[in-house]
Amino acid sequence: MVHGQLRALMPALAGKTYFNYGGQGPLPTPALEAITASWRTIQELGPFTAAVWPFIEAETSRVRGALAALCGVSPHRLALTENVTTGCVLPLWGLPWQAGDELLISDCEHPGVVAACHELARREQLTLATLPVLQLCRSTPRAALDAAVQQALADCLSSRTRLVVLSHLLWNTGSLMPIAAVAQQLQQHPRSPWLLVDAAQSMGSLPVQEAASAADIYAFTGHKWCCGPEGLGGVALSERVLAQAQPTLIGWRSLSHEGQAGSDWHADARRFEVATSCVPLCSGLATSLELLAAEGSPAQRLGRIQALSATLWTGLNSIPGAIPLLPDAPPAGLVSFSLTSANGQRFFDPSLVVRQLGKRGLWIRNLDDPECLRACTHITTTTTEIRALLADLADLA
Repeated sequence: MVHGQLRALMPALAGKTYFNYGGQGPLPTPALEAITASWRTIQELGPFTAAVWPFIEAETSRVRGALAALCGVSPHRLALTENVTTGCVLPLWGLPWQAGDELLISDCEHPGVVAACHELARREQLTLATLPVLQLCRSTPRAALDAAVQQALADCLSSRTRLVVLSHLLWNTGSLMPIAAVAQQLQQHPRSPWLLVDAAQSMGSLPVQEAASAADIYAFTGHKWCCGPEGLGGVALSERVLAQAQPTLIGWRSLSHEGQAGSDWHADARRFEVATSCVPLCSGLATSLELLAAEGSPAQRLGRIQALSATLWTGLNSIPGAIPLLPDAPPAGLVSFSLTSANGQRFFDPSLVVRQLGKRGLWIRNLDDPECLRACTHITTTTTEIRALLADLADLA
């Protein structure tokens, strides 16, 4: 594929102006065709025959290998999951907890992960604490943010801290967290707390090798910035999690010998895989990853994403009443902002703004915490689209 042609392969982008990659990325036609072809191959070989298993193994190994390479880990550390939440929860709930252990959760985590941690705390008699990063992100220049986050972490760690939950790219502010540095910081703690990273917004939008290989649980999905099909993701696990955690949901794929109920678990990350999954999704995601790779390295793609998000951020600063959440241009493709009236006295209902823009064929989303609007730029975003968004926002404001 010639560089820059990915957009033309996405029918979902036709006739609309799309800024919701952080919710779901458009599926390229070749990925959809790969899914269909995979279904056809399975049926032609026979869905449960000796002939079909080599094909199934090849497709699952293909996507597992591609995701592991992006994470900078060996394939034995990569489990295939349905989404970010299962990638977080399945290994998290299998760790050896003790009553009184503390979960330190940032105040910018997605409600799905937070809810899972709260339920885990209830069942295991754990305590909860908050790592405050939201206000740091909104007030600290990017160049100083890493140090500020690490200082906040140092201030919040206690003798009971057993797990830290911190996303790589925050889903609400769009700030980039220093995951590798945090992992190293936690290694100096007497209890060496585990580090769980929600990578929903980072995988596919920026280089993740350093962070993914340093975290204990690095969970992501394929349907956002990777532009793959919904229903397939993965989680990179540290060697110590593989050694310490036991399966939580149990299925034949968890077992080293699937036909023997008394067999041992897989010694690798497959112990956290459960049962029958949709193999054609593997074909689709692998194809989407190949299409992204044809557009440049993760660092090259991030450079293009940053240039586009900086254009949007700069344009927002020129609209009276538009207030970006971050004090300087975003580190990746998430651009969050609020709208007030020109005199700053009235806040515009974000959900109403989304509906009004949608009527014009332009799609962003609103968030509840903090209450704001969010637009995402990907490598398929154009400057013409950004100008259209800015013009419509100026009209509304």
